[in-house]
Amino acid sequence: MSINSKTIKMINEIIKKNGITFGVVSGIISCLITATIYAIDLNLFLKPWIFVIVIASSLILSIVLLSKTKKEIQADFSFKEAFTTYFIYAVVGLLIATVFNVVLWNFIDPSAKESLEELTIKYTVNMMQKFNAPSSAINEAIKGMKENSPYDIGAQLKGFFTNLVFSSIFGLVMAAFFKTRRSSQE
Repeated sequence: MSINSKTIKMINEIIKKNGITFGVVSGIISCLITATIYAIDLNLFLKPWIFVIVIASSLILSIVLLSKTKKEIQADFSFKEAFTTYFIYAVVGLLIATVFNVVLWNFIDPSAKESLEELTIKYTVNMMQKFNAPSSAINEAIKGMKENSPYDIGAQLKGFFTNLVFSSIFGLVMAAFFKTRRSSQE
């Protein structure tokens, strides 16, 4: 089946629109989670179930995004189109969340950043002690954490790219799952 340029343009518009829209929603959800935890108790940032909530919301949004986009295209949904949709979503969502975190921890409330760094060090020390890590390893970990705050602007930007890589890998899996399966091709 031949696809004309008008159809390709329409598909590209759907991909961009949905990727951006869902990326904004993802970014806003991430900001709301961070702001809520910030307002309630910084200790919550160290709870594993918070990470599960963030991952679950991202998974749900990506499933809804790709399902909606595939339905709207009303044609074959190629691997490239599915991945492009997801990638746009990931970039926009991560960018919003990263900008929010940079502003919150470095401009709005740097003292909260310092408190969270201390809490993170205490949590790490406790975990390492539970696993019977040697004192030298614990001291080295503390030194490294004090020298390289994960909440500084540079670390946040590095985190953006690291998260984008992991999101892209996840996006490849999602794209493979959501692409249209054609019996004679792919």
